[in-house]
Amino acid sequence: MPSDTPQPAFVLVRPQMGENVGAAARAMWNFGLDRMRIVAPRDGWPNPKAVAMASGAGRLLDEARLAEDLAGAIEDCDFVFATTARPRELTKPVYSPEAAMKLAAEKMAAGEKVAVMFGPERAGLENEDIARANAIISVPVNPEFASLNLGQCVLLTAYEWRRQVTDVAPVVTDLGKSDWASHADVDTLVNHYEDRLDDAGFFFPPDKAPSMKTVFRNMFSRMPLTRADVQMLHGIMRQMVRWKEKRD
Repeated sequence: MPSDTPQPAFVLVRPQMGENVGAAARAMWNFGLDRMRIVAPRDGWPNPKAVAMASGAGRLLDEARLAEDLAGAIEDCDFVFATTARPRELTKPVYSPEAAMKLAAEKMAAGEKVAVMFGPERAGLENEDIARANAIISVPVNPEFASLNLGQCVLLTAYEWRRQVTDVAPVVTDLGKSDWASHADVDTLVNHYEDRLDDAGFFFPPDKAPSMKTVFRNMFSRMPLTRADVQMLHGIMRQMVRWKEKRD
């Protein structure tokens, strides 16, 4: 059964190739969407090529709602988007994928049912299809090559939906098996280096030593060090001192 998570239905209108339907299913499931509706697929349904291409998202195909015509596919929806890259003669609000999915999230939070229509691969949705939509989604593609594969268009829209309903940090640092070094860790490291550098006569002449140590400590405070980094730097200094003592 489809999940209980509020989400728009993705309606594939007269898709031509089973492979593209499978790719669309895979793209939807990548971003947590599982409500697919299929209108009059050219090669019939079910389609083994779609299953092969879905690669792990076959459940969406098994549960897909099949409709003979577009009217039947969207009859229960309160607001419908139509995706198209070509200029149309119809007067409708045109949204970017991001803005469209933001609006979809707002409408669904208010209890409305939302659908997004995707046209067949050869030429996209017809004007008769778009006339049934409340708004258009237009992807800012290269005007000299505006044709998007069905799976690609579904992927773009599904990604924007995911961004609206999931907190996505713009930057994340993977710490692996370590953790960030504490101020005490860094302070101990700096003291270790200062002591050894003092022994080596690095902070010279004596009247400049305090300002040099301030700059040295400030350098370490700017670096986002992990505990593993600190341990390695301690080890480097210890090994350098051992090497010097052996040479002496």
